[in-house]
Amino acid sequence: MPEHDAMRLRQRLNQETARLAWAELQRFFAQGRVLRVRGGLDLIEMAVRMACDEAGALAPALESGDLARVSDEEARDWIGRDAEVWALVVKPWVLVQET
Repeated sequence: MPEHDAMRLRQRLNQETARLAWAELQRFFAQGRVLRVRGGLDLIEMAVRMACDEAGALAPALESGDLARVSDEEARDWIGRDAEVWALVVKPWVLVQET
């Protein structure tokens, strides 16, 4: 992807990011469509890689667990603490990162 297009994609995704209560995402979690981006990683950059279908660039994050489906344990913990997450849709996924 040309750098200009990538920059516009980053800007668009950044504008679409929202801080939400985890409880608001339960429907998507139940559908198995929520991926957690480990804290310290750039949520927007992970979203750009997904939107551009850069499987090779995502592989290390998937293998290390830095990008993974939200586990039942995490979901229970977040619900119990009424946690907030940064959320971003990259169809068909919802990427989240705990605030």
